[in-house]
Amino acid sequence: MRKVNVQTQHRRWLAGPVIVATCLGCTPAGQGMNISEPTTDSGVALEVVAQGLRNPVYVTAPANDARLFIVEQPGRIRVVEGNALRSEPFLDIENRVRDGGEQGLLGLAFHPDYASNGYFYVNYTIQDGSTRIERYQVSADPNRADVNSDKVIIQIPQPYGNHNGGMVLFGPDGMLYIGMGDGGSANDPQDNGQNAATLLGSLLRIDVDGGDPYAIPNDNPFVGNPQARDEIWAIGLRNPWRFSFDSQDGLLYIGDVGQNAWEEVHVAPLDVGGLNYGWNEMEGRHCFGMGGCDQTGLTLPPVEYGHDNGCSVIGGIVYRGTALADVAGHYFYSDWCGGWLRSFRYVNGAATAHSEWAVGDIGNVLTFGEDAARNVYIGSQNGRVYRLIPDGG
Repeated sequence: MRKVNVQTQHRRWLAGPVIVATCLGCTPAGQGMNISEPTTDSGVALEVVAQGLRNPVYVTAPANDARLFIVEQPGRIRVVEGNALRSEPFLDIENRVRDGGEQGLLGLAFHPDYASNGYFYVNYTIQDGSTRIERYQVSADPNRADVNSDKVIIQIPQPYGNHNGGMVLFGPDGMLYIGMGDGGSANDPQDNGQNAATLLGSLLRIDVDGGDPYAIPNDNPFVGNPQARDEIWAIGLRNPWRFSFDSQDGLLYIGDVGQNAWEEVHVAPLDVGGLNYGWNEMEGRHCFGMGGCDQTGLTLPPVEYGHDNGCSVIGGIVYRGTALADVAGHYFYSDWCGGWLRSFRYVNGAATAHSEWAVGDIGNVLTFGEDAARNVYIGSQNGRVYRLIPDGG
C-alpha cells in the first residue's frame, strides 16, 4: 500500500472534463494506442429487451429473481417482467433528484438478502449537488417500492457537478462498495485523488448490516490512520463510473474515466485493499501533466486506450452466463463516444484475448449490467437496453 500525502500541492493544467451521461464539454479526440489492439470478432449479437427509456444508466436484478430492474437517470427505476417493460415504475424519486449532465439517479444495489428483508440501495444526486446513498424497502406489491421508506446511509458533498462516480454494489463479502469520483472540474483541482482524508476519488467499502446507518469493516486498509477516512478501500480514482466483481476469479474490475488522452480499466484481487490507482499523478499508464512523476506504489491499469478510440470508458461485466460459453470469463466494456463493444480476458496478471465484437450500432453506451442468471446487458443513451446473445440466436 502506498503512503498517501493528505495535503498535496494543487496542480492546474489546461484540459476539459469528460462527461459520461451527456458528454457536454468532452475533450477532443487525441492520439493514442491500445496496449493491445483488439481483433475483430463475431459470435456475439444483441437483442433489445426494453426501449423508450430515458438514459438507462444501470441494469441489475436481485438474486434468484427473474425480473430485470433498469435505472433511469431522471430518478426512476423500471421493471422488465416476462419480456415486457412495466408502465409503472418500481421507484420514482424524480422530485428528489438533481438530474442533468453527470448528475441524477446513478446506481442501484439490491441487498444480498433482498428476498427476506426487501432492502435496496440507491446512489443519486440531491438538489444541492451532493451524493446521497439511501436505503429503501419494497412494498407489499413486489413491483413497487415504498417511496416513504427512505433512510440516508451516507451523504457526500460534491464541489463540482461532474465526476460523481455513481456505482453502488455489494461485493461477494457482503460489504457495500461505493465508487466516488474526484469531485469534478478538470485536473482534480483539489487533489482529491491522492488525498485519503477525503471520500472523493476513492472506492469506499462499508458494512450496512453491522451498524446504524453503517459500520466500518475492521479489515478496511486505513482503519486507525488519523490522516485517512476509515471507509476507503482504494484511492487514486478520477471517475469510476462503473465497476464490477468477478467472484469466480476473485477479481475487481474498475473502468476509470480519463481526461486528456487515456481511458483505463483496472483489475485487482478482491481481497487486496489500500491500492492507489494513480490519479492525478497518472492518466492511464502515463504521467499526467508536465514532466515526470513518481510511480512508486501505484497500481497501473492492465488495459488503456487513447482518445483516437473514444472519450469515456464505460466499465463492464465479466460474462458468467450460460448462453455464450465461448466467451465465459471475458470482461466486456465500451466507450461513450466509441460506441464499440470490446472484451478481454485477465489471466495470470495480464489482459489477453482482446476482441472487438461486430454487433452494429449501439449508440452512446451508458452502462453494463447483469441479471440473476448472469446474462449481460448494455444500456444506451438511445433509450434501449440490450442483452448479449449468440450471433443468430
